[in-house]
Amino acid sequence: MSQIVNAAQAEAWNGYEGQHWAGHADRYDAVNSGFNRFVLDAAAIGERDRVVDIGCGNGQLTRLAARTARSGRVHGIDLSAPMLARARSRAAEEGLANVTFEQADAQVHAFPVGGFDAAISRFGVMFFADPVAAFANVGRALRSGGRLAFVCMTGLEGTDLGAVFGAMAAHLPRPTGPDGTGPTSFADPARVRQVLTEAGFGEIACTLVEAEQAWGRDLADAAGFIRDWGPVRYQLRQAGAEAAARASDALTTALRPFARPDGVRLRGTAWLVTARRPA
Repeated sequence: MSQIVNAAQAEAWNGYEGQHWAGHADRYDAVNSGFNRFVLDAAAIGERDRVVDIGCGNGQLTRLAARTARSGRVHGIDLSAPMLARARSRAAEEGLANVTFEQADAQVHAFPVGGFDAAISRFGVMFFADPVAAFANVGRALRSGGRLAFVCMTGLEGTDLGAVFGAMAAHLPRPTGPDGTGPTSFADPARVRQVLTEAGFGEIACTLVEAEQAWGRDLADAAGFIRDWGPVRYQLRQAGAEAAARASDALTTALRPFARPDGVRLRGTAWLVTARRPA
């Protein structure tokens, strides 16, 4: 494994958080896979392209990119050893010979200079210790005119997920910082543009996109899954038994309007961000 500067995230993603995501890969893909097509279409991956997936996690987006770049190669990097093990296993099961995975910190990893035609990510770029340094490093890995395409979380206000967490707010803090840190660190398009501009990118665009997210088979299943999600689990443990029980009840109640015969489904929102390394 190469040098790590984002030690706190490395600890989380190699501990409970990464283990939970790896152990529930299909469920997290059911939540986030609706955004795959936005990233892949925006990246305009060609048959012979060289692609890097930043924060690839369990590797679903990486594997889809590899099927498009069938005569090229796709390389996924992530901090999480448990998730990378799952990604390698799935790629082997699918017989994908043009995809590789590596445990690395994108902020400091020694990518081959100009070694990729495109960089992609699905909700994997919001946790950098120094986002300008990280994107500058990714930019150096792209060829002249190379493409960047990723999705990141919007703010929670006015969203289905915001309504769910808002119902728990009387009992628990939300699982993202009030100052916009953590998962929603890129919720402000102005900040995204500033970071990417300082990192040396041009032609920056932020487009709001939406996709359906499947959170569980029924209310009990969805509520249990969300309770076990790392940030929520942490807050429940900090709150104490009585407050945690009230928050859990509020969670189930808030999910009820989203329950359908085919499961609990929320409408998710994200920013689709595209940019280029200048020629």
